[in-house]
Amino acid sequence: MGLTELAVIALVAVLVFGPDRLPELAKQAGQMVRKGRQFAHAARDELREELGPEYADLELRDLDPRALVRKHISEVLAEADDDADPKADEAAFRPAPRLPAGVVPPYDSEAT
Repeated sequence: MGLTELAVIALVAVLVFGPDRLPELAKQAGQMVRKGRQFAHAARDELREELGPEYADLELRDLDPRALVRKHISEVLAEADDDADPKADEAAFRPAPRLPAGVVPPYDSEAT
């Protein structure tokens, strides 16, 4: 969020809640964020305790399935780049030759 969006939100909040109630609402919002953060830290610590010392550096964001998939894909791509043969890459991206007119392409019944 940029400065413009924050200014619009503040203006709408002042118009909706009024300048008298706004400080109290901001204080309550801050307390809710603090309690949510404490809850997340407590959950992380309990999970670390239950899993044992081999997971002492566990972070909750490490359990995000999207992050796990990204991590594994990036590892595979990095390994592929290390093992890459430039000539093999050229062959992989070369289009297949066109069949002459009237020739039926091969059909593999086991592949379908």
